[in-house]
Amino acid sequence: MIVMNEAPPLRTERLLLREFGADDFDAVHAYGSDPEVVRFMPWGPNSPEQTRQFLQRKLDEQALDPRKTWDLAVVEVATGELVGSVGLRLNGEGTQAALGYCYSRGTWGRGIATEAAREMLRFGFETLDLHRIFATCDAANAASARVLEKIGMRREGMTIESVRRAGQWRDTLLYGLLAREWREAQQ
Repeated sequence: MIVMNEAPPLRTERLLLREFGADDFDAVHAYGSDPEVVRFMPWGPNSPEQTRQFLQRKLDEQALDPRKTWDLAVVEVATGELVGSVGLRLNGEGTQAALGYCYSRGTWGRGIATEAAREMLRFGFETLDLHRIFATCDAANAASARVLEKIGMRREGMTIESVRRAGQWRDTLLYGLLAREWREAQQ
């Protein structure tokens, strides 16, 4: 495990992945309070207070040493607009991490989630020296499952009625990728 505290800005062809700032409230609240955006999330839609708490948590996590959470704001370079978030949450040993993301509706169907998630895999395996990255998504969220498959993750299973959302139990798909598999795919 590599120990570092500050995420360098990560750049892709269309995106900048950077640390959250206190001035990101409006953009984060816009997607975090949208019922359609959070339809498959175990949280939300967020109130203004919940968005403020989320941002404060991100700022607090960015200051931890050693750091266990790498949640980054996703900004479209062409417009400068913050359109979502992508992150890695490390396990206790720091050898594995959960990949997660959430994006505004304006990004849907444009490959933004795939591009940012692929960059987080690179960051996780090359910079953080992780052994395994995994992700979960609601079994009904076909778009998120497609993102995970496009970035090379393997479907490892499904947990039945494992998350409660809006008073209903939901099934969850589990995806994973090992560092050696990621390296082989890069060749």
